[in-house]
Amino acid sequence: MKHLFTTILAALITLSAAGQESRLHKLDLEARVDYMQEYQSEAKFNDASGFKGKYLNIRIDGDLVENVSYSYRQRLNKPSKDATFFDATDWITISYRLDNWTVSGGKQVVGIGGFEYDGAPIDLYFCSEYWNNIACYQYGASLAWETNSRNDKLMFQFCESPFRRNALNTENKEMFAYNIMWTGSHGLYSSLYSLNFIEYLPGKFINYLALGNRFTIGDFRIDLDFMNRAVSAKDFGKDFSVMCELKWFPLKRLDIFAKATHDRNLSEEAGDWCVAPGTSITRIGGGIEYYPVKDSKALRLHLNCCYTYGKVAETTVLKDKQTIIDAGITWKMNMLNLKRKQ
Repeated sequence: MKHLFTTILAALITLSAAGQESRLHKLDLEARVDYMQEYQSEAKFNDASGFKGKYLNIRIDGDLVENVSYSYRQRLNKPSKDATFFDATDWITISYRLDNWTVSGGKQVVGIGGFEYDGAPIDLYFCSEYWNNIACYQYGASLAWETNSRNDKLMFQFCESPFRRNALNTENKEMFAYNIMWTGSHGLYSSLYSLNFIEYLPGKFINYLALGNRFTIGDFRIDLDFMNRAVSAKDFGKDFSVMCELKWFPLKRLDIFAKATHDRNLSEEAGDWCVAPGTSITRIGGGIEYYPVKDSKALRLHLNCCYTYGKVAETTVLKDKQTIIDAGITWKMNMLNLKRKQ
């Protein structure tokens, strides 16, 4: 990994020097290191405690030619499951834009609604059971249409199923997902809605209705997500997740947030590989973010705590009576702005 990182970094610095000619718009390296303490029923969980290198990512965006753009993000600290470099690739896409239409292909973010799901993992501290189990980056193609104002976008996506490599399935089965997603931005209100038809076994589908809502009022921002999952119509309302976050920006360099999530699956039918049947789990918590560098968000300090309680199945990530205290630092480097010593 050390040699791989050195090679990639050298190549990227070379690209940054020629950025203007190659139409390279973004070349960022970002990292996050945390110090964590985890307890379950007041007993310390030593394996999850201590210093943790959480994220080390590189992102590149640019244009090949007019109307043809590319985007790439690699998670350098993520292990490969089958020794394939692309296992640690979050996305690598090529897009062609013509007027209000955009067609894209490659490894993409699966088009599922909700602001928790849409957030960059490096900016999230504790999340729902659903978020912790969904494999949200898959190969596929999408077609999107935007209004002239760019305030609304409708996307149609065909991609691999996030469940094709589930432990209950044989590796690399051909399973797919069909997604329709609406992204809206209208003053104080923004939306991330989706309707998803996802194969959980060959020829068998679980359906999602995901409703992501964001309200920005003065110094406050409220995210409210609701997701219903159902294998059949009779299961509607039995298998769902709710995520809510309130964020307050009292100062330019200080954010304060409170967050709660609830995942429940009372369905008797198998099919949800993200929230196991019999689960009813709640997570609540909050924290602060501080940006010590004036007029820059390249450096961030955070401190947060969350508590989890409820009924869980054996396969859940979240655990009953689980407490996590987390402090850390995040830094984001724009490689295009590196200054060389003369």
